[in-house]
Amino acid sequence: MNDYALPAKNSWLLRLLESSLCDMTIAIQYLFQYRKTAGVGSYLGNKLFSLEDSDVDMYLPQLIYGYLQFDDIADMIEPYITWRGKNDPVFAVLGSWLLDANLADNYLPTEKHQRGSKLQLDLVSKRNWTPIAQYVLKSLNLVCSTYNLGSGNTKTHHRSRSDCAQSIFMTPSSLPSCRSSSENDYTSTIDPQLDFINTLNEIGNKLQGLRSKLLRSQKLFSELSLLNLSLPARICLLTNSEYFKKHHVVRIPPSYAVVLNSKDKAPYLIYVEVIECEHTFISEIPNKLLESTVYSSRYKANEINFSDYNIFCPMGDSDEECWSVDGAFVDEPKVDSGHVKDEENEEVVFFAPGEIRRRLVEQTQQPSKTFARDKDDPSASALKEPWQDKVNKIRSSSPYGHLPGWKLLSAIIKCGDDLRQELLASQLLRQFQNIWDMERVSLKLRPYSVTVTSVDSGLIEHIVNAVSLHQIKKHSRASLYKYFVREYGDENSERFLTAQRNFVQSCAAYCLFCYFVQVKDRHNGNILLDGDGHLIHIDYGFILSSSPKNLGFESSPFKLTYEFVEVMGGLESDMFQYFRILMLQGFIAARKHLDKILCLVEIMQTESSLACFACPTTVADLKGRFHVGLTEAQVEGLVNDMIESSMRSLTTKLYDRFQYITNGIL
Repeated sequence: MNDYALPAKNSWLLRLLESSLCDMTIAIQYLFQYRKTAGVGSYLGNKLFSLEDSDVDMYLPQLIYGYLQFDDIADMIEPYITWRGKNDPVFAVLGSWLLDANLADNYLPTEKHQRGSKLQLDLVSKRNWTPIAQYVLKSLNLVCSTYNLGSGNTKTHHRSRSDCAQSIFMTPSSLPSCRSSSENDYTSTIDPQLDFINTLNEIGNKLQGLRSKLLRSQKLFSELSLLNLSLPARICLLTNSEYFKKHHVVRIPPSYAVVLNSKDKAPYLIYVEVIECEHTFISEIPNKLLESTVYSSRYKANEINFSDYNIFCPMGDSDEECWSVDGAFVDEPKVDSGHVKDEENEEVVFFAPGEIRRRLVEQTQQPSKTFARDKDDPSASALKEPWQDKVNKIRSSSPYGHLPGWKLLSAIIKCGDDLRQELLASQLLRQFQNIWDMERVSLKLRPYSVTVTSVDSGLIEHIVNAVSLHQIKKHSRASLYKYFVREYGDENSERFLTAQRNFVQSCAAYCLFCYFVQVKDRHNGNILLDGDGHLIHIDYGFILSSSPKNLGFESSPFKLTYEFVEVMGGLESDMFQYFRILMLQGFIAARKHLDKILCLVEIMQTESSLACFACPTTVADLKGRFHVGLTEAQVEGLVNDMIESSMRSLTTKLYDRFQYITNGIL
C-alpha cells in the first residue's frame, strides 16, 4: 500500500474520493474512467485497501477482467489483488477461477495472457500461505503423531490421484498425505478447496456421458459415496458469501442428490452438511464419524446383508421406494395391518378403521408438501419438499447431526456451460435490489450466488422452497390461480392475500429487470414460485444482446401472461393497480441510479467474447432503455404501454407453445 497524491487541478475529485460518499461503485467507476489520468488511477487503486472486503468482492469479476484487458489498470490494482490473495484464501480461489475462465478464451494478446497466468499462479502459490500453512502443518503433525502413521501396526489405505476423491483433502480420512513432517512437503491450504471443486466438476462431466436418467442417478450416488471418504475436510462450499470461510464440509448425503432436468447437460443438486467454525482454514476439522453411529442400540443386533440392497438405486427414478440414508443400515420392522408393536416397551398400539379413515380425510384436505414422484422428472418431488422438513430428515440420519454448529447447505453444480454471463446477471440482480431497497420501493428480486470455477463449469446457489411453474402445472394439473387457492386457502384468507401480495411485488420486480436487462428464454421452466408466493426467475443464458438462436423472437418487453394477472385478481382489481404503481416506482428509482447499473456492464464489454456483448451498441441500448430524458408523466405512459403490449404479446404465447412442443414444458 503506497501513498499517492492527486494533482491540484483534481482537488474536487479528491474531495469526492475522500468523502463518505465514495463507495466501491464510485471507486471502480472512476478507476476505469480516469485510468489514463496521472495520479488518479493510482490513488483509486490505493483506495481499495480502505474499503470493506465484501464491497470489493461484489466487483471482483470487473477487477479481474480489467486487470487482463487494461495495462494501466493492471498496474494500479495488482498490489491490492496480491495482498488480498495472501491474506484471504477464498479471495485467492475465486480470483484464480475467474482468471482461468477468462484466459481460456484464447483471444488475449500473448503479453496480457502471460500477465494473467502469472497472477493466477501467484494467487494459488504455496508461498502465499505462510501464516495459515504453519498452523495447518502443526495440526497435521499432531494428527500424524496421534495416529502413529510410521508404525507397522497402522493400517492405511492408499488410493491413486485418479480416484474420484483423490485423497487430497486435509482430513484425518486422508492421513497418508501428511506422513512427512518436512515443511516443504505439506499440502497447501488452498489445494483441498481447489481439488474438491474439481472433483464435483469431474462428476458432472461423467454424468453427461450417460443418456439414461437412471444411470445418471446411479453414477451420481456412487461418485458422491466415494467423495465422502475424504470428508470432513478443511474446505467450504463457495455458493453463498454469507457462509464463506465459516464452516467445514463434513458430509454430502448421496441419497438426497438429484440430477436436474436438462436436455443436453447434466446439472445436479447436492445437499452439503457443514459444521460452522470461526475460520475454515484455521479452525480444527471435526473428527470423522461413521454412518452406523447414528442408529440406536436396538438396531445393532440386526445383521445386515448389504447384497440385499441395491446401493446404486436413485431416489425418485423408480416407482418403488428406494432406500435412503434413514434405512441403509437396518432392516425395516414388519408392521401388521391392524397394529404396530413398539420394540422398546413391547406395547401394542391399535388403530380402529374409523380413525385411519379420519386421518386420511384430513391429509387429503391439506395442501401437499411434495409432488408425487415422476420417473421423467425426479427432481420435482425433491424440490417441492419444504426445506425445514428436508433439514430435519437429513440431520436425524447424519452422524454429524448432533454436533454444535451443524447446518445444511445446498448447491447446483453445472458443467459444460460458461457461467460468466450468469454471474453478470447475478450482479445486476443484486444491484437492482439494492437500489429498490435504498429507495424504499417494495419490489422483491431474489438474487442468488453464482461461482465461476472454469470457462465451462461453476456452482449456483440453490433456491430452496421453490419449484418451477412447469412443475406446478404438470403435477397439480391446475391453473396458477387454482394452485394458489389450493396452497394458500380461500382468496379472502390471510395466507392467500399475503402470498398474492408477494406475487405482485416479485412479478413487478422481474418485469422491470427483464425489460432493462433484456432477459429472454422466459418459459415456465425458468420461472419459479416459492413457498411464500414470490415469483423467481432463473437461468440468464440470454440477456442484453443475445437471444435463443439469435432470432430475437421474444419481442415483448417482459413476460406478463393473463394467468399472472388472474392471480392478481384480474385487470380491474386493486392488486393489479398496485402492480402498475410498483412498476412506475421501480422504473423511476432505477433511473436515478443508472450509473450503478452501467458500471457493471461497461467494463465487461471491452473485447468480450460473451454472447451478451455481441452487439457493439449493447451499453448504449441498455442506457437508452432507462429513458432519462422523459418526465415522470411520460414514464408512466411508457410503463402502462409496456404492460398492455406484454399481456397481448403473440410472441410470448408462441414461444411457450414452441417450448411445449420441443421440450414438453407447460
